[in-house]
Order: sequence, then C-alpha cells, then structure tokens
Amino acid sequence: MNALQSIKSNKLVAVIRNVKESDVISIGEALIEGGIKVFEITADSPSFLSSIGKIKSEFGADVTVGAGTVLDSETAKSAINVGAEFIFSPTININTIKLTKRYGVLSIPGAMTPTEILTAYEHGADLIKVFPANIMGPKFIKDIHAPLPQVSLIPTGGVNLNNIQEYLNNGAVAVGLGNSLVNTNVNINNNELLEINNRAKQYVKKIS
Repeated sequence: MNALQSIKSNKLVAVIRNVKESDVISIGEALIEGGIKVFEITADSPSFLSSIGKIKSEFGADVTVGAGTVLDSETAKSAINVGAEFIFSPTININTIKLTKRYGVLSIPGAMTPTEILTAYEHGADLIKVFPANIMGPKFIKDIHAPLPQVSLIPTGGVNLNNIQEYLNNGAVAVGLGNSLVNTNVNINNNELLEINNRAKQYVKKIS
C-alpha cells in the first residue's frame, strides 16, 4: 500500500508536534496499538528528521510517516532523504510541491479558498490540506466539492471527536488530528501514553 492509499484507507493522520525525539517511539506505539498508523512529524519539532528516521526504522511498513509544517523545498528534501513518505505544508509553496513530486513523494500543501485549492491542485498536489478547517466547518468541504469534485481534501485544525464524522460525511478523504489526539502541552509519561492510546481507539471506533 502506497502513502496515498494508506491515508485514504486509514482516514486518520496523527499530527505529532513539538515532541522530544526520545518520546516519539512510545507515542508511536500507543497510536499503533490504538489503531492509528499514519504519522505526521512536524518540522518545528526538535530533531524532527531523526524522529522520522526512528519511526521508519522501528515500525517499517506498519506505518506511513511524513513531515508536516514544511515551509520550503530545502526542508522537504531533508525530510525525504530520511524516509518521509509525504510532505504536509500549512501553505502553498510551488517549489516545495515541485520538489516533492520530483522525488515521487506525496505532496499535501495547505489551502483555504477555492482559488488556493485549485492552484495547489494544478501545480501537482496529490491532496489538499484544508487549514484551518475549523474556520469554515465541515459543510465547507461539501461546498468546495461542488465546483471541484476532483480534488481530495484533508481538513486539519479543530477536528475532534464531536465533528470528525461530519467532516468525513461531507467528503473529506481523511482528517488531520493534532492536540485532540496527541496533546503536546503535557508531559509524555505513562498516564499520558495511556490517554493517547484511549483517544486513538475512540477515533478509530468513531469512523468504523
């Protein structure tokens, strides 16, 4: 299963932001045991390249892992070099899209307006990250698909247990889950790992 198939099949992308490299494997284990197998390690995390490499080495084909919050093509190339299977960005950077596609990796830039979404798609984006999704809400996904049914959308930002099914029902192919899944504002100890595992199970059950 390639990265695109994995994201569309699993529907849940865990956004792992600002976590220590030493915690990334234990977080990954908690998520996998809970049923979530697609991980986005954000580029503003400490040692994010090492974290991507660690996840690839530890879990191999059991997970799909990529880089997030990628703002430029140089960062994208560094992430691809350590095994990132997709590149998430909060905005549209044409050079980043081109470089990502040049190396056969999934390109997922962030966009909001119809013009931005179509611009990203026309420049080769495989999926579009609708960000921040909570500004427009789930119905926005359906409204965008009326004129642009060919574009696959991943809402990120404000997606939670209460609204995830509505986003999917309105046509999202997957969703990005941030602090509602992996809360980076708390210490990653055994209790928090149990909470991450429990939240993962809740999300998987919600969309089953």
